[in-house]
Amino acid sequence: MDAQMILNHKDAIEFIVQSADTIGFNRYTILSLPTFLSNNLLPDLAAPGRLRTFAVGIGNSVYMPLAMPQQIEEMFDLMLAKASEINDPFKQAFFVMVHLPYLQTFDDVDKRVSRLAANIPFNKLNLSPITFADVPKDLYIKGLLALYGSNDVTLLKEVFIWAYERSAGKYAAVRQSLGEPDPFRLKYREELKAVLSEIISNTMTQYEVTDLLENKIDIIPNADRFRFANEVRAELKALHEGNFARYRVTPSEFQR
Repeated sequence: MDAQMILNHKDAIEFIVQSADTIGFNRYTILSLPTFLSNNLLPDLAAPGRLRTFAVGIGNSVYMPLAMPQQIEEMFDLMLAKASEINDPFKQAFFVMVHLPYLQTFDDVDKRVSRLAANIPFNKLNLSPITFADVPKDLYIKGLLALYGSNDVTLLKEVFIWAYERSAGKYAAVRQSLGEPDPFRLKYREELKAVLSEIISNTMTQYEVTDLLENKIDIIPNADRFRFANEVRAELKALHEGNFARYRVTPSEFQR
């Protein structure tokens, strides 16, 4: 269960980071997040990414979320429209963190979706992301219960601010220790990985690599093609037994 949840979070985070131009507070994005987060965790294979169609209750609360599918869909679309109109990224993040679990939009993982969706405005503006890994679970739950019971967001807001400040501090420390990544290599990380994997797994010669690059280079914009080819060659020269795994090849393929 833990392994599946970790892998699901990884997929959802990569979706947010790699799709910065298309994600936002729209149906495509917010319906896709639970698809990633609940993958292989729900018995109904059609449930991930689908709006809730049945009544639910909230443990330790008298609050009863909307039960009619038509109302849920109407409020979901209204929530997205309102979120899209908020210009401040922090207010936008907090808004969705409040309203997604309040509506109980999906069959499950609403809280997880809301916490990851809060990163959408931060990612778009290249701000530090927010993580709730260090947040005491009881405080977060108390904040949600106050929201459910009396529409009071005071505690939840304090948890949000504390989590962001802590996340930003940790993120700054990581960036300082690692240095800045190369934007070009970040942009073409999947394309570089795919080409290098094909070269290694097929034990290509230097001439075959040249032919492959001439064929594959069409997927790269003209202005970046020369550098892309050079990056592939540089990666091949730097290849050794300690780093080949990142190209998704087996030890036997590397040895060959």
